[in-house]
Amino acid sequence: MSEWQTCAVPDSFVKNKVGRQNQIPAKDIAEVGRFPVVDQGQKFIAGYCDDESKVIDFDLPLIIFGDHTRCFKYVDFPFVLGADGTKVLLPNKKLYDARFYYFALLALEIPSRGYNRHFTILSERRLPLPPLPEQKKIAHILSTVQRAIEAQERIIQTTTELKKALMHKLFTEGLRNEPQKQTDIGAVPESWGVVPLSDVCRFQSGGTPSKKNPEFWKGTIPWVSPKDMKRPRLDDVADHISKEALESGSKLAPAGSVFVVVRGMILAKTVPVALAEVPMAINQDMKAIIPGLKLRSDFLLYALETLRENLFKKVGRSGHGTCTLMGHEVAAFKIPLPDLATQAEIASAIQNLERKKEIHEQKQIQLQDLSRSLLHDLMTAKTRVHELEISA
Repeated sequence: MSEWQTCAVPDSFVKNKVGRQNQIPAKDIAEVGRFPVVDQGQKFIAGYCDDESKVIDFDLPLIIFGDHTRCFKYVDFPFVLGADGTKVLLPNKKLYDARFYYFALLALEIPSRGYNRHFTILSERRLPLPPLPEQKKIAHILSTVQRAIEAQERIIQTTTELKKALMHKLFTEGLRNEPQKQTDIGAVPESWGVVPLSDVCRFQSGGTPSKKNPEFWKGTIPWVSPKDMKRPRLDDVADHISKEALESGSKLAPAGSVFVVVRGMILAKTVPVALAEVPMAINQDMKAIIPGLKLRSDFLLYALETLRENLFKKVGRSGHGTCTLMGHEVAAFKIPLPDLATQAEIASAIQNLERKKEIHEQKQIQLQDLSRSLLHDLMTAKTRVHELEISA
């Protein structure tokens, strides 16, 4: 970077025409509308509005910076600005290519200092200032990787929606479009039964070994808590305990158990479920559902995912906000039950979509790692743009 000049952030942008007249308060942001609303939040688009008088269709592209969140957003389309904590930067076009400018800002490390005043820290920074032709080449490379990440995100989202639609179809129509019958849980294929979990499963609770004994937490046995319940299948988790810890404060659930969160604030939003692919211990906020001979574990997982809204309705809420799914509600919860061969076919069809999603999630992670590495190396001139060749 010794060949490059640098520029103080306050000198890197110029005055723009965006003002309060272009802002919309959070309470007026709608889920649908003619114009996208961009604010400082993590989501790129915060929502929509129909007020044409507030639309920013000038001085584009602009960079949005969250004074509270430290988020940067590159906006090159007409939009309305969210009112809370947003700063709008118009790159100085004599100095910067707009895309390069966005990535240069993104490469800055801005430590958190609480809820606001991050713009003060940003204003104290300096940005690299390579020649404009080199800026454009750097921006092209980083944009190519960013587009690839966004493409993976679209595939992941589409696959998620396909899985949901497929589960609904299979659990209401079956594999061969046979006639349906109405039951307590809705329409199911005529040949299927409907049973409470207590008829085809047993249940196991968990516990937490003493945190005062650090040796308990140096073992190899996976110990699951609600924070781990973000994937449909678990083969390992963050925390591990020893055999001694297992004997003193928890229980081992066998591989093939389906875990469900039964206590915690997450139950205010959803009921997480996941299948254990290896033996695992669980904490006291979880319940292990262990299928008997008439029920496959993977079919049970997908049945609970499909009927998650029904299960969510069973969650109780105390006066001080604690959410609980009582053991008797889990035991009495009803699921559809075809023969084992049908269960296997249905589970296989759904898992094929899961595997596709996992492949694209892994690709996305690899691309995100590449993006971070390139951003650092290109902005510090550790790697020069002429050394790279990246195709779309």
